[in-house]
Amino acid sequence: MLTLINTNRMLPPIGPIGLDYIAGSAERAGIDVEIVDLCMSDNPLEMLEGYFAAHSPQLVGISFRNTDDCFWPSARCFVPDLAETISKIRKMTDAPIVIGGVGFSIFARRIVEYTGVDFGICGDGEQAIVSLFNELQQSRWFERVEGLIWRAKGDIYSNRPSWPNPLSLPTNRDQIDNTAYFEKGGQCGLETKRGCDRGCIYCADHLSKGAAIRLREPSEVADEAQSLIAQGIEVLHLCDAEFNIPRKHAYAVCEEFIRRSIGKSLRWYTYMAVLPFDAELAKAMRKAGCIGINFTGDSASSLMLKTYNQPHNKDDLARAVRWCRDNDIKVMIDLLFGGPGETSETVSETVDFIKQIDPDCAGASLGIRVYPGTPMANILANEGPAETNSNIHRKYSGPVDLFQPTFYISEALSSQPARLVKDFIAGDKRFFEPTEPEALESGQSKDHNYNDNLELAEAIKNGQRGAYWDILRKLRTD
Repeated sequence: MLTLINTNRMLPPIGPIGLDYIAGSAERAGIDVEIVDLCMSDNPLEMLEGYFAAHSPQLVGISFRNTDDCFWPSARCFVPDLAETISKIRKMTDAPIVIGGVGFSIFARRIVEYTGVDFGICGDGEQAIVSLFNELQQSRWFERVEGLIWRAKGDIYSNRPSWPNPLSLPTNRDQIDNTAYFEKGGQCGLETKRGCDRGCIYCADHLSKGAAIRLREPSEVADEAQSLIAQGIEVLHLCDAEFNIPRKHAYAVCEEFIRRSIGKSLRWYTYMAVLPFDAELAKAMRKAGCIGINFTGDSASSLMLKTYNQPHNKDDLARAVRWCRDNDIKVMIDLLFGGPGETSETVSETVDFIKQIDPDCAGASLGIRVYPGTPMANILANEGPAETNSNIHRKYSGPVDLFQPTFYISEALSSQPARLVKDFIAGDKRFFEPTEPEALESGQSKDHNYNDNLELAEAIKNGQRGAYWDILRKLRTD
């Protein structure tokens, strides 16, 4: 038997779609599988003890979604909690333990070393965990398991990441309680693809999902959407890095949704790049059920867009907002302040332009979480010794270690960068302002960080449904 454990207990609760897919793949391969969902327990330790007292699995799989909260004022790291959970499970079962998930894949070897776990899977887990389970029962030839990291004779070995192409995932979505997650979390998730071939300097998606785009068949995506509708799910958020890359696939998914009239039963939100986007795609998306788009805008300054390696310009941002307005699609623009070369002038330019084009809301994130293996890490290395770099913000001492939450904020934004950005926003309620560390410590933060956001969780409890940015927007304007 394979036991899968969801360790993510953030609020609002987010359905572990990775475990749903993996459990479905294992079941399809003839493996008995059970899920222990700690997110749905008031006493996770008691839940684990009760489960392992009654079950003896052959392999325990742990999903690890986030290494930290990616939020510079708090810089909360989740890896120590993961290590503690693994230590407790060790006392309850002799079964080998394997970790996987997006957060794990970014720091796969380091997490295996830190936690002392038996195995890790870097990349997609659906096929890899089936292969690992079978090898444990047979020849234990671990070199055949794509994505596997394992211990042998005092050393750690790694296979190439598991990024199967073409991509096909189970569509039943019946391994977790999606209805409960919808009621408590306000939305459910679905993937139409994995991987991203863009070169944004800060993004770690190519480490966790691969740099090649791997597409699912639109009919398979629609089958999954209909399975969730049958479970009472009315709101989805597509979990793709960028739904419209490539545009042809996004349009094909919309056409399949339209052909099956899915948009009549399902409202959905998505992340998108500003380009490629046009009036035709916006119209098709709305007809297919899309009611909200979160664009990776980053900036409206040509200097900063070039720095971030974004292909769009501010006129493209304006057109994207207009096409959304024309099709009754709510629009959010995610902004990223503080990158290399950011100044008060570029901040002012961006804020003023966003006010002018009038999206429904804009996220004013401050600080870049620096991941190893990204262009941002190279930029940091080229700036000289990180320990004396005044652009670096961290809450740990000693040498700079990107395994721990480490953030870049341009020193040109003064010693109080959050206050500077907020001064330019000037109370405009369309903006989710960055949080000042002092406000976080006093419990007065009102930003759009979703980690343990009690205001958001309470709104969902009272009946709000949708993308978290859209729920928070409504709370501000109602």
